[in-house]
Amino acid sequence: MSSPGDWFNSLPPVSKAYGTLCLMTTAGCHMGLVNPKFLYLDYDLVVKHLQIWRLLTNFFFLGRFSINFAIRLLIIARYGVHLERGPFERRTGDFLWMMIFGALSLLGFSLFPALNSDYMGMSLVFMLPYIWAREFPNAQVNISGLVTLKGFYLPWAMLAMNVIFGSPLIPDLLGIVVGHLYYFLTELHPRAGGNNILKTPIWIHKLVALWNVGPQASSPVQSEPTTGTVFRGRSYRLGR
Repeated sequence: MSSPGDWFNSLPPVSKAYGTLCLMTTAGCHMGLVNPKFLYLDYDLVVKHLQIWRLLTNFFFLGRFSINFAIRLLIIARYGVHLERGPFERRTGDFLWMMIFGALSLLGFSLFPALNSDYMGMSLVFMLPYIWAREFPNAQVNISGLVTLKGFYLPWAMLAMNVIFGSPLIPDLLGIVVGHLYYFLTELHPRAGGNNILKTPIWIHKLVALWNVGPQASSPVQSEPTTGTVFRGRSYRLGR
């Protein structure tokens, strides 16, 4: 049996980094080292007082230590890691760009008062199971030991359960909208004959190569030569 350290080190880089930052942020707030008031998204403070960091830090606070916080971390650990090891294997730059696109889209939606939230991390996390569901639509998923359904319906089942247990609707729904927007622009639109207008920028690939997190099959910039079979496209599917 591997140790917790071995398990942590085996995690793919983007999911590991994001989950760790979320955990450290909540731990810092719990111990009084970080004040959540300095993390939330407020465009008045961003524009008038140049508190630019709020555009980023609001994605790292997933709430105080609670069952809901643990569930959000588990979503990252399960669906984020599964995506990064499956359809995005050897495509760390593309996965990082997906997360950046999701964050930028959520910042855009937050400009509308009805969709604004102090912390957009919950929506960013909820984007992951939606994209996972589109990649693995026929996977069998068990919900809390109560019902088994196809992966395609997972985000909607999670949305319904969250609403039943009193969670707000808008954050999770925004995660679904942003996830669908990404999937449409990168998968559905190109399949219909359109151009891939959301191609991962070259600077993302250069950043991944600089971090030296491994060879990237889709990257025009590689940190080391690659050999063997190259993963292409998104043909990987989970049967069960």
